[in-house]
This record gives sequence, C-alpha cells and structure tokens, in this order.
Amino acid sequence: MGRGRRIGQWQRPDPPFPVQGTLFGQGQWKVAGLARRFRGSEEVKVDAKGRVSIPAKFRRVFESADPDFPSRNRAQLVVVYGFADWTHLRLYTMEAIEEIDEGISRMPRGSAERSYLETLMNGLSDEAEIDADGRLVLPQRLREKIGLEDRAFFMAQGDYLKVSTPETHEADLRAIEADMPTLEPGADPLSLLPPASES
Repeated sequence: MGRGRRIGQWQRPDPPFPVQGTLFGQGQWKVAGLARRFRGSEEVKVDAKGRVSIPAKFRRVFESADPDFPSRNRAQLVVVYGFADWTHLRLYTMEAIEEIDEGISRMPRGSAERSYLETLMNGLSDEAEIDADGRLVLPQRLREKIGLEDRAFFMAQGDYLKVSTPETHEADLRAIEADMPTLEPGADPLSLLPPASES
C-alpha cells in the first residue's frame, strides 16, 4: 500500500480473521490456520501473457484452503489490487476470504468501516485460479498498476501472498525497518509479540 497518512485499525485491509479447518471429500480433514499459512518468499518470471508460476509451497496452501479442490482440479483464489496508491497485489486463499467476508458481515450496515472494507475486499478485487500447470494469469491492467514487467516477487504475509516488483519489495522492507524505531539493535523481534493470555 502506498505511504500516506496513518490509518486507523479499522482501515487496515488485512484484519486478523483466523482461518479455520474444513471437512471435505471422503472424511478428509483439511488443516488450515497456522498449519496452512504462507511462509517464505520467491522471485519468479512473468511471461509475455502475464503468466506467473506459483511455487509449489505456495500452491499447496491455495489448494488446501479451497473447499472445492481437488474436485474442480484448479485452486481458486482472490486477487485484491486495492486503491490507486497500492503498489502491490494480494493473493488470498478462499478460506481466508470467507473468514474476512464473515467478519465484514458482522459490521454495522452503512458504517464507514464496513463500506471501506467492502469496497476494498469486494469491489477492488478479482477472482482467479491456478491452472493445471501451476500458473496464475495476472491481467495487463493489474501488471501495469503495480509496474510489473518480467519479474515478480512473492512475499508470504500469513493468509495471503503479497505480489510486487523486486524493487518495490526491497523498498517495502526498508520502510518496515524504518517504521520500528523502538526495536533496539540486536533485540529479539519476537519481543514485539503481546504476552500470552492466561487461561
């Protein structure tokens, strides 16, 4: 997302809605949540038609979080491209989108918060699928929006993948580091976690 004024917590487009496991097929349990969150990063090629190969470790997450896979044989996902100042795309699993939609539906109708999230997550997004060869097609208008040419960078963000140019990714990393002035050099980043709640 482009850098501008600080936004309130309700405005954040990635609220921490948990992803639950689902039962599917012949009594098989699809484990989601922490076991099915994206981890890692990859730089991939973008061909002339806008096709990118989804690395296997990411593809498995999309497949396991799609209740209609494997019967449909192609994992579905949602591409959120966001507002004009966004310089990246977000690829959400179907389970994550369902959880987010449920969270939005619990918000008061007509509220500014609900309108913002409905516009972002429903209006500024597209459905997509991973083809039989493990590729995702990114339309030209989305590639142009974020300046994507022949290389794309995938960065895991929990329940979604962040897609940007390698240059934007590097700039984002520097900005994240700059936004944490209270973290002392050499300090354990996990110290930022809140204390565990007492049972």
